[in-house]
Amino acid sequence: MPRPLHHALPVIAIIGRPNVGKSTLFNRLVGKKLALVDDRPGVTRDRREGDADLLGCPFRIIDTAGFEEDDPQSLPGRMRAQTTAALAEADAALLMIDARAGVLPLDAEIARWLRAGDTPVVLVANKAEGRAGEQGVLEALALGFGDPVQISAEHGEGLADLFEGLRPFIERDEENAEGENEVGDDGAEEAMGPLKLAIVGRPNAGKSTLINKMLGEERMITGPEAGITRDSIAIDWAWRDRPVRLIDTAGMRKRALVKDKLEKLSVADALHAVDFAEVVVLLLDATRGLEAQDLRIADAVLQEGRALIVALNKWDVAEEPSALFNGVRAALDDGLAQVRGLPVLTVSAVTGKGIDQLLEAAFAARDAWSKRVSTGQLNRWFERAIEQNPPPAPGGKRIKLRYLTQAKTRPPGFVLFGTRVDQLPESYRRYLMNGIRRDLGFGAVPVRLTLRAPKNPFGGK
Repeated sequence: MPRPLHHALPVIAIIGRPNVGKSTLFNRLVGKKLALVDDRPGVTRDRREGDADLLGCPFRIIDTAGFEEDDPQSLPGRMRAQTTAALAEADAALLMIDARAGVLPLDAEIARWLRAGDTPVVLVANKAEGRAGEQGVLEALALGFGDPVQISAEHGEGLADLFEGLRPFIERDEENAEGENEVGDDGAEEAMGPLKLAIVGRPNAGKSTLINKMLGEERMITGPEAGITRDSIAIDWAWRDRPVRLIDTAGMRKRALVKDKLEKLSVADALHAVDFAEVVVLLLDATRGLEAQDLRIADAVLQEGRALIVALNKWDVAEEPSALFNGVRAALDDGLAQVRGLPVLTVSAVTGKGIDQLLEAAFAARDAWSKRVSTGQLNRWFERAIEQNPPPAPGGKRIKLRYLTQAKTRPPGFVLFGTRVDQLPESYRRYLMNGIRRDLGFGAVPVRLTLRAPKNPFGGK
């Protein structure tokens, strides 16, 4: 049944008799205690709706009142009407049972009612942790919806299995996902708003000169706007009619220039600007080359998940530029092993040379940072990757990698499902992340890869 057009997100309704744990699951997925949880049947009288998130996939969830058979004019009857209304606008229903209580006659009645409709149903056995729920899980097979997803809403167990069950209904479809990948699409860029760009680096690298050159007379400044924080300034301007919000934290450098504090201050500076940025330019002084402090700033930016570009300033006065460039390139690849191939550009803040190329690279970096790959394209790549280099078998036991999904963007985040993934070597994880960046168009943006074993989704935490 198609959902009404006013819902931008997929809609999932939680259905079940009273006191099986619907509100507890609702609270866990929404992340806030919006539903009153009590061990008395029928506490939830009106349906509640919230924006939920499961492993990075957003959707709308409806917590229905406990389903009770009674006179339609009585309170239980009105609760049943709310459940019916919720089901009418849902993309799928989660039918929840209490595994410890087993399948009761009302569970079977609700299942018959759902089978008569055309809304897809995902069967969930709650309170399935431990041996007490085993019999209830077996009984649930008789409801006609296949194997139940076993969870503990209270303890957060089984959420990876729940994601697998809901994935066809909450993940973006292939067409929308691929449409989002079209780099340079004016509509997509407009939807992302101004490019939020921060320029960071050690003191005296030339940040202020570069910013002043960018905002020269030929650029139209649409209005300096102070107040992101007390010490930061956001300047809205345009480059080739494309909006840019330049985040400038130069004012922070006037504090305590004591040598032993300088290093901490410059890293704090960078992180302060990074909080508000999408793309960060690390500006180096070409007359001094790359120093350890620059690597610390770069690492901090990548840890925050921002797209990073390195720019060598004062290039017009650099000695032996070719050797310098190659040395910086090698030192970055060696010192930042998690992201090889960072863009390295050369600029002169004094003459303005290289600024246009720098901004072009910044927009391209944001496109990659915001990119989403469809599940089909991703798993076709994934199958080839594990065929070319199968995962190891520590102790003779095979690690089975099942499938890969992109859970988020900005920065791109992926979830890998499989068995014994806790034994997957870090080198193989890096192999997959490097392949994703290289083969799927993510360039040098930071990529996150989370491993999920269905029976122990939080084993890596």
